[in-house]
Amino acid sequence: MSDSELDVDLLVVGWGKAGKTLARRYASAGRSVALVERDPAMYGGTCINVACVPTKDLVVAAEARRPDDDPQEYFTRAVAGRDELVHGLNGANHRMLEGLATLVDGSARFIGPREVAVRTSDGETLTIRGATVVIGTGTIPARPEIPGLDLPGVYDSTTIQHADPFPRRLAVIGAGFVGLEFASMFQLFGSEVTVLDPRTELLPKLEPAVVATVRDVLGARGVTLRTATRVRAIERSGDGLRVLLEDGAVDADAVLVATGRTPVTAGLGLEAAGVATDDRGFIRVDERLRASAEGVYAVGDVNGGPQFTYISLDDNRVVWDQIAGEGRRTTTDRVAVPNTTFITPPLSQVGLTPAEALSRGHEVLYAAKKVADIAAMPRPKILGDADGIITFTADAATRQLLGATLFCVDSQEVINLVALAMRAGVTVDALLNGIWTHPSSTEALNEVLAELAPYDGS
Repeated sequence: MSDSELDVDLLVVGWGKAGKTLARRYASAGRSVALVERDPAMYGGTCINVACVPTKDLVVAAEARRPDDDPQEYFTRAVAGRDELVHGLNGANHRMLEGLATLVDGSARFIGPREVAVRTSDGETLTIRGATVVIGTGTIPARPEIPGLDLPGVYDSTTIQHADPFPRRLAVIGAGFVGLEFASMFQLFGSEVTVLDPRTELLPKLEPAVVATVRDVLGARGVTLRTATRVRAIERSGDGLRVLLEDGAVDADAVLVATGRTPVTAGLGLEAAGVATDDRGFIRVDERLRASAEGVYAVGDVNGGPQFTYISLDDNRVVWDQIAGEGRRTTTDRVAVPNTTFITPPLSQVGLTPAEALSRGHEVLYAAKKVADIAAMPRPKILGDADGIITFTADAATRQLLGATLFCVDSQEVINLVALAMRAGVTVDALLNGIWTHPSSTEALNEVLAELAPYDGS
């Protein structure tokens, strides 16, 4: 074997949550591991470098801004703090694997089954063969076919974190979770924000009471939400930009395009490895995360599953069980997986809405109460943010909780308790009569669950 070839027990392509965790676990068990990452700025994966962690750091900074803070100066300081945090996490992730696995900086392309050619950062080509291969190359922001996307001042969810200059007027194309999170954040930083979306309704998968409350809260803060409107193009207009719509135009200093994410599979040469993708480019996998080629797994966002870092962490558990365990664990084991969108206050959801529960044949109980009206939950008022609404959906016959939506302070924490209760089969009554610390947001359970009533969809 020459210096340009390497055979390992496990080859990981992409340094995401699942891949890096598998690499560390397998290498710590004494197996040979190689991990390939094309961009040193992505050591540790999307979450810590450009997504979950840095954006939430910016959200916290935005929430702490005072009205007399200059938006440009304050945003510049916030971005510097964000960068310092990311730099530390990026380096720590690299150190976690130094000395354990062979770490390769370069772009990998499959040239055969479980075999890649890597063009390294120093211009050399390294051939790596793995007895097992894990692909975790993630996703990047999608680029819709809108004329003008290449103009200065048009950003995606990664680049807008370093917007310069700070946009006094921001147009956000896309009212999904990412678009709303940045809309809320930049409004708090001091931007005048307009959100544009072609759908007739905001957050169509959530119940109407929640959607209406989100609209009211963002609207009261000054965020303009325009649904049922399509973007035709973006063009220069004086010193700024103009977003041309089918029904008018919006002037802005910057535009954020937040229309979803697309998998990083182009250029990987997956056809040479016998790895099939769907019509959007996501790698097809079964419930054990096995790709169409023997010995190849796809983990994290690139496999088309829910795009959350904690799902990627669970992907690691599923694959670990296949390659080092009993092979019983599957993605079908996942029950009551929560999610949070970090607008202010955070919006968290788990399980079924009442309409979904009804459509599945449940006899439904439902409760919805505005946070400002929940007497047993003073914590939001203490923090000066009593916006939001809390809803619960339950089965009338079994008294089992079927779902919840928490749009309130601390929802990102309380939703985990609710999800655990659902997985453990804890009844509504146990939660309703639970003894919780005071003052806490968990105390909402004592009051809102007491108001469950029959729901018929009307």
